[in-house]
Amino acid sequence: MPDQAVPARPFIRAGQPAVDDWTLVRDSDAAPSGGRCIVPLPAWQSGAGQAPWLASDTELTDALAAELLDAPLIAIDFPKFTDGRGYSLARLLRERHGYAGEIRAIGDVLVDQLYFMTRCGFDALSLREDQWLEDALGALGAFSRAYQPAVDQPEPLFRRREREWARAREKAPAYA
Repeated sequence: MPDQAVPARPFIRAGQPAVDDWTLVRDSDAAPSGGRCIVPLPAWQSGAGQAPWLASDTELTDALAAELLDAPLIAIDFPKFTDGRGYSLARLLRERHGYAGEIRAIGDVLVDQLYFMTRCGFDALSLREDQWLEDALGALGAFSRAYQPAVDQPEPLFRRREREWARAREKAPAYA
């Protein structure tokens, strides 16, 4: 039986197709193969690999968040597309702890989730192998505006509209 190549996962960084130059090491006992490696959190804490990946059930304490601030990249695993805890981890890292590096979604990442992931602070998305890159790029722009504040737009829509209306009233001619 011939070797079958593992299909490359569609990858998006900053809203654009990109080449993933990091190697994801899933097994905490496996040694990183040199180069830039993303390893499980305990392995990263012991000095292996250059970046950690967090399980969706990781408790993000203040001490752990402070330790993670030095990482150039933090990957957050979605073991199933129905597990939404990764959204909370990303948002906490960005808003509460001020993490400014790359936050990457890994695991069971589907096109339907991408827009919401970017709203929570993900800027790199490693999709499941069976997802189409073209569909993923379209999904990122699925909505033109969002009502709620989020990492990508901290001001709610009604505040943005109030400001637009105030500017329009200032420019409007005054009638006596």
